[in-house]
Amino acid sequence: MKSNGTVLSLAMFDLLHEWILTLCLVLAIAAVISPLLLLMGLKYGTIATLKDRLVQDPVYREIRPTQTYDYNKDWFTNFAKHKDIDFLIPTTRVSSSIITVKINNSHKIFDLVPTTNNDPLILENGGIIPQNNQCVLTQAAAEEIGVGVGDKLAVRVTRSRAGRQEFVEAELEIISILNQRAGTMAKVYTQLDFVVDVENYKENIAIPERDWPGGTPKPYLSFDGIMVMLAKSLDPVASSGLIIGTGINNIELLEREIFSQITGFTLPADLIAYNLQNINNIVQPASYRALKRKLRGKNAIMMPYVKLAINLPTEMPVFGIALTTKNQQRLGLNLPWGKLANNTTYQILMSNANNENITASFNGLKGQIKFPMQITGKSPGKYAIAPLELLATLRTGLQREIIFNEKLQIFLLTRLNYSGFRLYVKTIDDVQEIYSILTKQGIEVVAKSDEIERIKILDRGLTRIFWLVAIVGIIGGIAALIASLYATVERKKRELSIMRLIGISRYQVFRFPIYQALAMAILSIFIAVSAYFSLALVINLVFASDLDMGQQICHLPNSYILIAALLTITVACLSAILAAWKTTQIEPAEALREE
Repeated sequence: MKSNGTVLSLAMFDLLHEWILTLCLVLAIAAVISPLLLLMGLKYGTIATLKDRLVQDPVYREIRPTQTYDYNKDWFTNFAKHKDIDFLIPTTRVSSSIITVKINNSHKIFDLVPTTNNDPLILENGGIIPQNNQCVLTQAAAEEIGVGVGDKLAVRVTRSRAGRQEFVEAELEIISILNQRAGTMAKVYTQLDFVVDVENYKENIAIPERDWPGGTPKPYLSFDGIMVMLAKSLDPVASSGLIIGTGINNIELLEREIFSQITGFTLPADLIAYNLQNINNIVQPASYRALKRKLRGKNAIMMPYVKLAINLPTEMPVFGIALTTKNQQRLGLNLPWGKLANNTTYQILMSNANNENITASFNGLKGQIKFPMQITGKSPGKYAIAPLELLATLRTGLQREIIFNEKLQIFLLTRLNYSGFRLYVKTIDDVQEIYSILTKQGIEVVAKSDEIERIKILDRGLTRIFWLVAIVGIIGGIAALIASLYATVERKKRELSIMRLIGISRYQVFRFPIYQALAMAILSIFIAVSAYFSLALVINLVFASDLDMGQQICHLPNSYILIAALLTITVACLSAILAAWKTTQIEPAEALREE
């Protein structure tokens, strides 16, 4: 161990003794390292700044559809789960997202854009997410109408109905104005619900919550099947004729017990019954009308039906029918409602209940739906009996999402599809993957791929230049270090042989040039890093006016500097191996011969 310390001391004293030569070699190595650090710092800082600007600007992370498609709620739910998606929200048709803003005696037309929580375009451009009856404007929109935060925006929605123009108005509070980076178009951002209400109003659908007039999107009726009761059976030709062109694909002659199992009451002795169904689908009112035309003149009783599970105080199946008074009498029934109509009544007949108002519920496509019902009498059969319109509406709720509007006391269809979307990925590196996924789904989209690709090309180009310069510099540094250390060993053969003569082993002398190479490498790194930081500071100060807060045009992470230091030390030690090997060839006798 003592000899090891002696060799290290001798190596350091030797460098100090020839300090001019040592300084020249250290500066030569530093002259190779510092430009490489500076070049890498410029590459990293420039690319990082450009990427930072792209990442901070949501416009470059946006992917927009170029055509109108139908996107259902399930598509949005499933696609939003992708790990690279940062924000996804439906949009309405372009023609339905145009509103008029009243300014004094004039009107301005703006685009209405939906938004919701975590919208990066709003949050990263100085905005606040609007809530009900609130909005956010782009800077262009605010300047065009001369409003500011806290002002009220009078919005008018127009539609054409029966050859005349109609409109409704709403008042929105402006809670923030986006900066210029959010876009140069005049746009108004509001909650998705308001945007959908605007589109629905333009399609002549009433919006009760806003007192906007119009029609109601009532659910269509869906039947399980249609019972046809006749005094005599149909011949095969007539039976087959009921299938052709009616949407029915199955007709079955029912035994009386089967009829009773389906309906809950008994078929009169003078009638026979057929059950007509579409095995693969629901039966719609169009099929009922088509069958009615085919059975004209046959004195047939046609009874569309629905058998459904409804959550009632008493557990029992519910059978829905609608019959004229005449047909009720023929079947021995006495119902408080008549034939199939457009208005839904919430009555029910139960065999073991008194007249009372109850709350029923139904497990539809998207969960439980509660609605009121009135028990108005006793059921004539073993099942509860309800109006066909009610059960046919609930039957539709198994295929389409429906809701019960308590204010109007009616069932309404919810929105089925959207025509577009606003989508932002998490980083610019995720754009291409999501772009490819959407393209494979047949959705034509556009993204800022060209700008992103230019940054990547610049990054690759600077990387190649850096490594080209680095390889040339490293090779030159290695050659200079090898030559210098080898020449040092040649010059100091006498001194090294004396070290061998006084008892220092061949292995210990081997480390003499390695210690010197290591020391010079450490000094070179210190000088090179100091020079890099000084030059980087000057460069960043020169370009400070063109950069945002926290951005640097020349910057290297600490990990890069540590890697550069380790690489320099490794290269220096490897360069010293030839000179170190040369020391092992020096014999102690050479010192005696020189004496």
